[in-house]
Amino acid sequence: MPDKPVRVRIAPSPTGYFHVGSARTALFNWLFARHHGGKFIVRIEDTDRSRYHPEAVPDLIASLRWLGLDWDEGPEVGGDYGPYYQSQRLALYQHYAAQLVEQGHAYRCYCSPERLEALREEQRKRKENPGYDRHCRYLTAAQRAEYEAQGITPVIRLKVPLEGQTTFHDLLYGTITVDHQMLDDLVLLKSDGYPTYHLANVVDDHLMEISHIMRGDEWLPSVPKHVLLYQAFGWEIPVYAHLPLILAPTGQGKLSKRHGGVEIREFRRQGYLPEAMINYLARVGWSYDDKTEIFSREELIRYFDLSGISSSPARFSYERLEWMNGYYIRQLHPDDLAARLVPFLQEAGYPVTAAELVPIVPLIQERLKTLAEVVQWTDFFFKSVLEYEASLLIGKNMTATESLVALRRVRETLALLTPFTAATIEPPLRALADQLGIKAAQLFGIIRVAVTGKEVAPPLFEVMAILGLERVLARLDQAIEMLDRLIH
Repeated sequence: MPDKPVRVRIAPSPTGYFHVGSARTALFNWLFARHHGGKFIVRIEDTDRSRYHPEAVPDLIASLRWLGLDWDEGPEVGGDYGPYYQSQRLALYQHYAAQLVEQGHAYRCYCSPERLEALREEQRKRKENPGYDRHCRYLTAAQRAEYEAQGITPVIRLKVPLEGQTTFHDLLYGTITVDHQMLDDLVLLKSDGYPTYHLANVVDDHLMEISHIMRGDEWLPSVPKHVLLYQAFGWEIPVYAHLPLILAPTGQGKLSKRHGGVEIREFRRQGYLPEAMINYLARVGWSYDDKTEIFSREELIRYFDLSGISSSPARFSYERLEWMNGYYIRQLHPDDLAARLVPFLQEAGYPVTAAELVPIVPLIQERLKTLAEVVQWTDFFFKSVLEYEASLLIGKNMTATESLVALRRVRETLALLTPFTAATIEPPLRALADQLGIKAAQLFGIIRVAVTGKEVAPPLFEVMAILGLERVLARLDQAIEMLDRLIH
């Protein structure tokens, strides 16, 4: 690693919502910066206006803040190397593109889109790789002046050497050499004055003094072109580390929406904890040893090293993420968990408070795999009337009449009970099951449906105690009426 201070960045294009793959890239950069006491920078590469998504930047910022990936420079933070939106840096790119032309490393190209498309069509017919034929590279000054007189606004292309090779080193992939014959004279500055990714990326990484470039390995083929640009400018080349692709759970192909959630906002909406997301994403393509799965944020910062990143693609496992999320949910203090659950119940239409949830949390904390599951486990606490099929009140291996008799006896038993606690509810109900000549599980199953509307619910007696005697009796009355109507 060079002696210069560590400065790393993520540079997303605002073309859509923040993807889990981009989040993993951001996390690795953030961990590397924090491990080395460096700076983590966010830069918005918004020069492709045709694909600009107005919600992308707010979503990026909200997602990074939710994950706890604070940035040292960038949007809403500022810094000495701004602006941090490329659309606000156009004059810089135009200046450096012109400089390359003046120094003989680039040239102006006046070819029309129609000519370029016809060229590509001819190349396809000849089964050649489509690419620019360097037509404008050899124009005379007089020919250029003629094009200018016609009012044609040129693009600026890099003058790639026609012979030789470019070699660069990647910390994960090793030394890579590419023949110049394989490279196109790529466009650096478009006719509208906007730069392409290649020019803006190199200029900004240099001016922002980026020391290490860690990004997805889909950008690996771009590196030779970028190296040529660094060399043309006479600038120092950053250290490269291209991160492995994230594969679908099957291992076949790139992770995409057809496999499940792929945007951070989706995982957040589904009730994943940021602690679990950070821990899981850190383990997608990186390992500390062959056994440790759970890491605190502080441990990740302490242990993170590029040598732990594999160059092989890593599978994304929703099942493993869900397991890890459940683990983190179980570690939360009940008060903390209650506060995190409130928004999910409110979203479902139940205006509850954290204080109301605190006594309920111990009944469900071990069962939750995501925060969103709180609704299915607890909604009956907040409903005035339960809705379910009367047939569910018929006990296992019992008739409707036998079940109705049992429910009436349950109501009579509970109505006399004081105090009404989990400890005082259970013994008389077990005794009642014996008196009725049925198993306790049969009786409890009927009661569970009557007081929760569900066949599967949190621990029955604790649920009844929280509901309180008045509400339990009201629900038993509703169940008795439903069964009576079913029979008659």
